[in-house]
Amino acid sequence: MNKQILNGKKHIHFIGIGGSGMYPLAQILHSQGYFLTGSDNNETETLKAVRDMGIEVFLGQRAENIGGADLIVHTAAILPDNPELIAAKASGVPVLERSELLGVITELHDNTVCVSGTHGKTTVTSMITQILVMQGLDISSVIGGKLPLIHGSGIAGKNGTMVCEACEFKDHFLNLSVGTAVILNVDEDHLDYFKNLENIIGSFRKFAESASKSVIYNGDDENSRIAVGGISGKELITFGRSADNDWYPENIRRTAALKTEFTIMHHGKPFCNAVLNIPGEHNIVNAVAAAAAAYGAGASPEWISKGLEAFHGAGRRFEKYGEAGGITVVDDYAHHPAEISVTLKTAKSLGFKRVWAVHQPFTFSRTELLLDDFAKALSAADITVLTAIMGGREKNTSGIRSKDLAAKIPGCISFEEEEHDANFELAAQYVVQNAESGDLIVTLGCGDVNKLSRRILKLLEEKYN
Repeated sequence: MNKQILNGKKHIHFIGIGGSGMYPLAQILHSQGYFLTGSDNNETETLKAVRDMGIEVFLGQRAENIGGADLIVHTAAILPDNPELIAAKASGVPVLERSELLGVITELHDNTVCVSGTHGKTTVTSMITQILVMQGLDISSVIGGKLPLIHGSGIAGKNGTMVCEACEFKDHFLNLSVGTAVILNVDEDHLDYFKNLENIIGSFRKFAESASKSVIYNGDDENSRIAVGGISGKELITFGRSADNDWYPENIRRTAALKTEFTIMHHGKPFCNAVLNIPGEHNIVNAVAAAAAAYGAGASPEWISKGLEAFHGAGRRFEKYGEAGGITVVDDYAHHPAEISVTLKTAKSLGFKRVWAVHQPFTFSRTELLLDDFAKALSAADITVLTAIMGGREKNTSGIRSKDLAAKIPGCISFEEEEHDANFELAAQYVVQNAESGDLIVTLGCGDVNKLSRRILKLLEEKYN
């Protein structure tokens, strides 16, 4: 994709403009003077923010919504039979998928920091953004979740630097114009597309090779090392837990349940002190990666330290929703076995009496291909509850069900009512009836399981307050 596609374009229409990935792209193009319209199916906070920019939004997706547009953008979640997308493709107007537009927008920036990895992208992209914005650098940013500091999932800046999440799904990150490539880890995921780990590593290698300036990668992760091995013509920078890396943490001490302090080291010398207000060993390494990337983008040691301390997590990343009756409710975006394992390990380390895992599996193919890995990861909880699988962009061709996963987890119960809200309501009532003071309830998944966590908290408040 080439930035020339924007030449002569005046009216850009977004199908699914309320998505967290679409909103920051709309912000950036709106700030550059393009006339935008959009459509979506549900009223959300993001849709309100879009309207507040003066952008006209149509509720409901219909063919006539695209009228007058000379460029049309849609998300990957829009199905081929969507009437608005059908009309767009028949119109003769250029039509881009959201990741293609993100690629075009990265070409408009002189210095792009693109954060990739099977796990941790949103957290690290948020950390880098927090640091650079707090230092006063007028950057653009595109994040896969909400960052409280910027009141959303992205910002439009003017200094030529852009920080963005680089997702490997269907090789979308290969559309980007990459200055600095950050590789947090490389693991098996999206196997319906990649088929095997070797192909995944190959795609991350292409991503690393595309970087014009530098590659910052996890020196402790074997697959990341394989992906980067032998690449030349750019600076190669390592981060990780061990002192063998260019960037690593030292003198780590947990000073409170959710607070960790440590020293960030650079080439064997103290670089800055770090206070982290989010739990988990993995987030220490995430913070080190963010420090390395932010430093390369112009941040000072002082502001890296300040930014990390002020960061309290991105939305849906071990986000505490509240507590009632001595029971704490947390929501997390983890939807891959490795992510669930790390999240539950963190949860178990915090001293609660029991940890509940309430998981909404996402996509039939991932659930089927990684069934045993999901069972092992979820078995770390004291009690596991499953909702029906959220199919997302897929049809259930194999007949996989949540009960197939539940059967592999001791004591697990699954709720699979045909009606989505009834499914959530039964799960919420079961959890509230059986949870006890001192328990931690963690909802897990990248679908809409956070609605279930809010319902659980509401029922707990009604029961105890």
